[in-house]
Amino acid sequence: MAERPFHHGNLRAVLLDEATGVLRESGVDGLSLRDLARRAGVSHGAPRSHFVDRQALLDALAESGFQRLAADVRAALGERRDDVRARFLRVAGAYVDFAIDDAALMDLMFQAKAQAGGGPPRVAEAAGELFTVLDSAMGPRSDDVDEAARDAFGMLFAATVQGIASLVSSRRIARGDGDRLVGEAMEMMLGSTLAARAISAG
Repeated sequence: MAERPFHHGNLRAVLLDEATGVLRESGVDGLSLRDLARRAGVSHGAPRSHFVDRQALLDALAESGFQRLAADVRAALGERRDDVRARFLRVAGAYVDFAIDDAALMDLMFQAKAQAGGGPPRVAEAAGELFTVLDSAMGPRSDDVDEAARDAFGMLFAATVQGIASLVSSRRIARGDGDRLVGEAMEMMLGSTLAARAISAG
């Protein structure tokens, strides 16, 4: 099939969607601007209007991934001020689902953030947005909250859900077992003295 000329008004979004699909199918090694152009049905030079090179594409994918995960967590939090256990179960479930379904993207996101200075500015900003949303699951910061305990609880939460997701995505445990582990982990963490010092009663 002959290449079609560049015509997409939303080509950047189309390319990112295609790249996300490639990540799911074959990982980061399968990504190339030329192949994405073919998938999007545009000339092979068209993607360079948005991504000067492959690294720019990877950085944009990382930024988009952080934004998507932040949106998923925000949706899980919702507007309800229900009990903390229900809130954390929803947030943990959203995080684990994303980390399993888009495992290669998750790796790419945190590799980008691990670069010097927290990664490219837009990636660092998107990552910061995610961490702010995750932090909000613990309620507002107030005088009755131990800030060091709050930070420690946040890191423990992220390590726990990421670890469970890794067990599932590497097929060491079934997804249903991962869901069960999430519930048990939240019970243990929320019943801890660390949680009592970290989570606002407000």
